[in-house]
This record gives sequence, C-alpha cells and structure tokens, in this order.
Amino acid sequence: MSAVVQARGLSKRYGTTVALDGVNFEIESGRIVGLIGPNGAGKTTVLKAILGLSEFDGDLSVLGFDPKTQRPQLMEQVCFIADVAVLPRWIRVGQAIDFVAGVHPRFSREKCEAFLASTKVKPGMRVRELSKGMIVQLHLALVMAIDARILVLDEPTLGLDILYRKTFYENLLSQYFDENKTIIVTTHQVEEVEHILTDLIFIREGKITLNASMEEIGDRYAEVLVNPDKADAARALHPLNERQIFGKSIFLFDGVDRGRLADLGELHKPSIADLFVATMKGTYA
Repeated sequence: MSAVVQARGLSKRYGTTVALDGVNFEIESGRIVGLIGPNGAGKTTVLKAILGLSEFDGDLSVLGFDPKTQRPQLMEQVCFIADVAVLPRWIRVGQAIDFVAGVHPRFSREKCEAFLASTKVKPGMRVRELSKGMIVQLHLALVMAIDARILVLDEPTLGLDILYRKTFYENLLSQYFDENKTIIVTTHQVEEVEHILTDLIFIREGKITLNASMEEIGDRYAEVLVNPDKADAARALHPLNERQIFGKSIFLFDGVDRGRLADLGELHKPSIADLFVATMKGTYA
C-alpha cells in the first residue's frame, strides 16, 4: 500500500494556543480512518491542513501534492463534507447539480441523479425547503458523484436522527468506497462508525495519542469483567481504566498477556467509546 497522506512535524498555532504540536502520521490508500478527539483537540485543524484551507508548519503531502501551493490540483482528487452543508439556501437542487457539473471535471451527473432518485429530494426544490437530513442527502449525492480519491468528513451526520445517520454510512460503503478510495472521518458518535473503520487515530491537545489499525487495537487492548475477590489482582496489573457495573469491576488493559487476564475473569474487546474515555481521562478537568 502507498500513503496518500504523509505528515511530518505538522504544527499549527492560533496566537499562543497550540492546535497541533508536531504530529506525524500516514494514511494509506483504501482505508477508512477515524480521527477522534475531544473538542479543541486539533481534529478540524488537521482536516483543514489536508484540504489546503489552513496555513501550517512542517511537511504535509496529500496524494503527492502540497496543500499550500497545489490546492487547485488537489481539489480535483479530494472531496469534503462538513457538519454544516454549505449550500446556498436560495439555490434549487437542479441548479446545484448544474453548477458542480460545470466546475468539476470528475463529476458524474448520472450518478448524482440516480442517488437522488432514491430520496425525496427533487430537482425543483430549493435548499431552504429541505430538512437537514435532505440537505445532507443532497450534499452526499454531489460528493459521491465526484470520482475523488479522498473523502474528508467532519461530523457529517451532526444533528441528524438515527435513520438518516445509518443510511448515510450505508450509502458511503455501498456506493462510494472501494480499495482505491480513502475516507477520513471525525465524529463524536464513534459507536456509529466503529464497524466501518479500518484505522483509528486519537488526538488530544494537539498530539496524537493513538495511531493503529483496528486489528492492532483488537490485539493490544482488552477489557476484563472481574469479580470483587480478584479486583486487587487486576489492579496490580496497572489497568488503563476501571469502572463498576452490577457489583463487578471492568478493567481495561493495554498490552497485558491474554492468558493472565483470562485468569481474572471474562474477556471482552473494548469499544472505541470505552477506549476513548479511558485514554482521555482528565481532558475535561
């Protein structure tokens, strides 16, 4: 596999505030990467740098382009969906399609119209007449109809009900993603993307605290449901986190031998949400 995004010493300051603190990472082609962190951790700053929307220090290559100096070429290969779709409220759906068809050389009108045909979004409707869910459907149709190699999603389903959120990710997998495309997604609803991710990056206070494939995470981390009589033995193994449920303790371990953990209780694979909470302790203090 070849890296489509390479960052070395990526840094960004806003006045005296450090948004990114010399981070290094690579993203391979054909991956779905979750960039997860608390508010203000630096997620959106990373995305803006990748999209050429923000100045930065350090080295950053996206599809072989420098986002600072080669953004027009880069934007032919990269698409973006933000938490608020930036479509003019006065524009009609058909006009939006005409506009994108006129400015983007890799846009397929047929693919866009075919996707919208399965929704309630009609060509004559204005954006101001659409619900938020329908606006996201329109934005998704416009983006998925572009043959881009990287799709960047910044809280794409924020404010949508569960049906729209579920349908959004199902459409991404069935109608957009393949081994030649890469998706980078930030979201606070991590439980809804966990099943589609191939890689996970945790970012906290401008630093990357975890960067691994989902397979590596499954091998590295384990949760154990422990009865009270073995809780002290579990604590002696220095767990990342401990929480209580129904009179038992659940311990989260990093890199501890599974055989030793099995003697303590019932083993489980931790969810991304539980891993996030354990590794971000103190962030909101």
